[in-house]
Amino acid sequence: MRVQDAVTALEHFAPTSFAEPWDRVGLHVGRRDSSLRSGILLAIDLNERVMYEAEEAGVGMIVAYHPPIWEPLVRVTDATAKQRIILRAIERGIALYSPHTALDAISGGMADWLCEGLSGGSEGKILGDCRPIRSHQHQESSQQVKIVTFVPRSDVDKVRSALATAGAGRIGDYSICSFALEGTGTFLGGPTSTPAVGVAGHLESVQEVRLEMVCSKAALALALQTLEQFHPYEEPALDVYELLPKPSRRVGAGRRLTLDRPATISELSARLKKQIGRETVRVACPDLQKPVSVIGVCPGAGGELVAAAASDGCELFVTGEMKHHEVIAALDLGVGMILGEHTSTERGYLPRLASVLEKSLPGVRVRCAVNDVDPVRVV
Repeated sequence: MRVQDAVTALEHFAPTSFAEPWDRVGLHVGRRDSSLRSGILLAIDLNERVMYEAEEAGVGMIVAYHPPIWEPLVRVTDATAKQRIILRAIERGIALYSPHTALDAISGGMADWLCEGLSGGSEGKILGDCRPIRSHQHQESSQQVKIVTFVPRSDVDKVRSALATAGAGRIGDYSICSFALEGTGTFLGGPTSTPAVGVAGHLESVQEVRLEMVCSKAALALALQTLEQFHPYEEPALDVYELLPKPSRRVGAGRRLTLDRPATISELSARLKKQIGRETVRVACPDLQKPVSVIGVCPGAGGELVAAAASDGCELFVTGEMKHHEVIAALDLGVGMILGEHTSTERGYLPRLASVLEKSLPGVRVRCAVNDVDPVRVV
């Protein structure tokens, strides 16, 4: 097995296109044709202790949830811990990959894992309705705009075929896709016009077909030129509509979880502690015994989603960490908070990712780094 095999498996499970636009996901270091050697090491944070562990284990790849390279590096020396990690990975031929927010966003990913525990469910089962707080928006490049024109019935096939040769009418694996609807068109030609139907100066009524075809923005200019060339009218009537991306109900940032049965904030705190393996969590709410039904959920630091969660009816927001003033703002919106600490709301998902990769990469050992621990302890 090669690094590319692992990259393919990771991007099949958590496509990088699902990541937030500001994120640094994908392969950071390494040759795609290099061997995975003794396997893959998983970690939330790639620190020097994890790097030593990878070297001793002889792995060919480290999958670090948090991107190993965030700010651009102006040099790679042994002057700082960050540079040393990257330098040693290069020297020892260890590939570095980060899935980060793509792993949060997917169905069955890190956010859904938290929802399983909070809902009282089990592995792969959430007891309640669950959807993203901010849905992933997807648009095929061939479906960015829609061209609408009006053609005499006898010329529909000719115009449709011409538009298709110019790149219009492509939907997935299908081509020459169109919609046609018959109706009546009218026009009055001016003194210098030469209408294809009827005569100038006379109001004409023609049985026409409304022809619609999707198109990419890149092919639009050629498609319009082709339409004008093959349309029988001197001045073809046409419209171009910009199409919106399609939101997904299973993929996106954060989760809006509607519980099958309401639970108190105290009960939900206990469920979260069990799911993330912590003895304590932090809670901000006036009443621990208040029952809630709609919860916002985000692993790590989810402060930017609180306002959207509140406007979507969430009564409680569960995440890893938030700044003090973000907590105050959430409470002012009427949203209680449970904070499970940043990496604690992420690290417990790694064994599941290891299982997914081992099934996708037969014979490759995937293990979680023992030196990847929360840097903050409660004493």
